[in-house]
Amino acid sequence: MTERSIRPRRLRTSPAMRRLVAETRLHPADLVLPMFVREGISEPVAIGSMPGVVHHTLDSLPRAVEAAAEAGIGGVMLFGVPLEKDAIGSGATDPNGILNVGTRVAVDAAGGALVVQTDLCLDEFTDHGHCGVLDALGRVDNDASLERYREMALVQAASGSQMLGLSGMMDGQTAAVREALEGAGFIDTAILAYAAKYASAFYGPFREAVNSSLVGDRRTYQMDPANRREGMLEVDLDIAEGADVVMVKPAGSYLDVLADVAATSTVPVWAYQVSGEFAMIEAAAANRWIDRERAIDESVLAIKRAGADVVLTYWAVELAERLK
Repeated sequence: MTERSIRPRRLRTSPAMRRLVAETRLHPADLVLPMFVREGISEPVAIGSMPGVVHHTLDSLPRAVEAAAEAGIGGVMLFGVPLEKDAIGSGATDPNGILNVGTRVAVDAAGGALVVQTDLCLDEFTDHGHCGVLDALGRVDNDASLERYREMALVQAASGSQMLGLSGMMDGQTAAVREALEGAGFIDTAILAYAAKYASAFYGPFREAVNSSLVGDRRTYQMDPANRREGMLEVDLDIAEGADVVMVKPAGSYLDVLADVAATSTVPVWAYQVSGEFAMIEAAAANRWIDRERAIDESVLAIKRAGADVVLTYWAVELAERLK
């Protein structure tokens, strides 16, 4: 065989050929849309740093969920934005709190056409903005936070959430929530463990999205961006504790970690394309520095190619419509 007969370009000659031999494919069911439902507003409110993303009211949420279902995406992940906050995040465990009411509204609107998931974390509900409760010295108290997570899990499950997104990064959180769910009879409620969640600068716009009260950082519980092997340790622990799905977050800057996890995980592996990743592409596109649609498609395809079974992305519905 001569060098001239080895021509990989033969399989790139036309759109039809490229489509035929593509190694990675996206499907609408591979996408989950993060959504925000906010207390005390009368109409949807735009989130300035996340173009096209809004805080929903309880009235606007149903139609948005229906639109997501009509687009064929796999699910929605709900975040609540309350009016009042306190040291222990009381609103998170109030059955009439915004997230739990929003969950019931979303479940009803979805009608079983997609999976309604909920964020199980205290940061939106605490006046200090941390993902757990604080001790007398102002440090995040891991085990006291687990007690709050257990309470949140039961309220969210009772509100109809089909999958609880454990994003707080407390040690033992998956085991604690699994035990609480099983003990209360919620044996079918799934757990999505944010297993490898890094202390990332790319969460910036999300802080606006949830009206975060955080002062300082979360480096004592979220992972150091320098560490790759530790991501596998966290994943292995969560699987052993009963996670049904594991998450790598953020996605784009941690494709190596995602590939590691996907190569060995015995449960589905998801990845979250976070607010900063979204905002950077939108900002560059607004300045006409990049082709917006191509950049969106490529960024999500890269996450899928690295091994994610499902991608959480704020472009979920838009992408799904293009994939049809």
